[in-house]
Amino acid sequence: MGVTIDKIKEFEEKRADLLTMGGERSVQKQHDRGKLTARERIDLLFDTNTFHEAQLFVEHRSTLFGLDQKEIKADGVVTGFGKVNGRTVFVASQDFTSSGGSLGEMHAKKIWKVMDMAMDARKPFVALNDSGGARIQEGVPSLEGYGGIFYRNTVGSGYIPQITVIMGPTAGGAVYSPALTDFVFMVEETSHMYITGPHVTKAAIGEQVTHEELGGAMAHAKKSGVCHVVAENDEGCLNKVRELLSYLPDSCHSPVPVMECTESPDGECPELDDIIPDRATRSYDMKKIIMAIADNNEMFESHELWAKSIIVAFIRVRGQTVGVVANNPKFTAGVLDYKASDKAARFIRFCDAFNIPILTFADVPGYMPGKEQEWAGIITHGAKILHAYAEATVPKITVVTRKDYGGSYIAMCSKSLGADYIMAWPTAEIAVLGAEGACNILYRREIAGADDPAAKRAELIGAYEKQFNSPYFAANLAIIDEVIAPRETRKRIVALLEAFKDKVETRPPKKKHNNMPL
Repeated sequence: MGVTIDKIKEFEEKRADLLTMGGERSVQKQHDRGKLTARERIDLLFDTNTFHEAQLFVEHRSTLFGLDQKEIKADGVVTGFGKVNGRTVFVASQDFTSSGGSLGEMHAKKIWKVMDMAMDARKPFVALNDSGGARIQEGVPSLEGYGGIFYRNTVGSGYIPQITVIMGPTAGGAVYSPALTDFVFMVEETSHMYITGPHVTKAAIGEQVTHEELGGAMAHAKKSGVCHVVAENDEGCLNKVRELLSYLPDSCHSPVPVMECTESPDGECPELDDIIPDRATRSYDMKKIIMAIADNNEMFESHELWAKSIIVAFIRVRGQTVGVVANNPKFTAGVLDYKASDKAARFIRFCDAFNIPILTFADVPGYMPGKEQEWAGIITHGAKILHAYAEATVPKITVVTRKDYGGSYIAMCSKSLGADYIMAWPTAEIAVLGAEGACNILYRREIAGADDPAAKRAELIGAYEKQFNSPYFAANLAIIDEVIAPRETRKRIVALLEAFKDKVETRPPKKKHNNMPL
């Protein structure tokens, strides 16, 4: 009996020591930087007392460059699983207080293990990244470690939701795992992500730049689009992760979560009847329409600060998660440029992978013209949104609120691209071109030969608008399915989601995968 007690005491002492991470001084330094520790973050992410740690006693085995004399507790990463909103989630949280959270062979193998567990269990995986990078002293095994993570990110893509939270430095090869996951969260001022840091950048090309300018949260949220969600601090960031997880299924084989809803399915939205301005050149905020449709006027927006001419967000309709893609006329008239196309395509493919219905609101004048767009590859980028919608087999509902012209009409989930049902408001304008552009082409000679060209142009534009810049020409040809009063939109969407909940759409068999335009 005494031997057993001694062994238990030894075990408890070892465990208690490992839980101190890098020690009191290192933990204080972490706090002084405005950052929480790996374990404090886990406590915030998971429901109280539900986290179970895996492989706490793992140690590195390198003897190079004095590592045989150095202890790195838990090898710098905390892994395990617990409950988030009552549902199981797996996690790897890098510990910056232990050798800067550097990634070595055993550190990586701990992450491999928990990722394998997540895929076997068909549950989401969350990575909390806070690391100085590869453990240089270990050499190539650290690079192998990253490769194994990338491989698992790819195998798990579209199978389980994968979320990366950048909560400190993430540099070099470490940045590719976040890019391979579904959503990237960052914290203002304390999160940094780049291939090469400021010092290497200056040495290589002579460019002087700060960490924040080069790879801070706002740089990636506004300029590169690498970051989907920004938060002010660690706590706020983890709360946002919990919120996102509440919208997502556990895996592609799991049902989309349905929350309790007390709102009536027959409720109308009278505020939508006068949201469209009298003049077509005036803007309005599409987010107001989305929130009017959503349960409790709530939406979780992704990429809010990037490619702002298009909105991608999750909402609930009668408790069911729905993915929303919508042009926003408040920004460059809701036009599709190469960034907006990428943003929408990525979101559409995520929704389709995880069986989340897609609701599209169209108010788009066209693709963005100009040499900057052409040279940036708007042809290929613009094709991504076409491919994503056409590839998607989930229920697809489109609502045309105002302008819906030309190629961008097709791109915003037209009937020919696979929409299951298209509704238009009476304010909708569905045409190949806007009236002025169309008349300048169709009636060029008549206008030029008229006694008063300006009056003739105005007359022809008016006639064109009456015939084509309305939803009725398209409705007559069954190109759209219904014209509805704006106030009826939520009620119709509720009914359609119920009607299409068991939708099955098959595609050609024996095809390995699509070759989408990249």
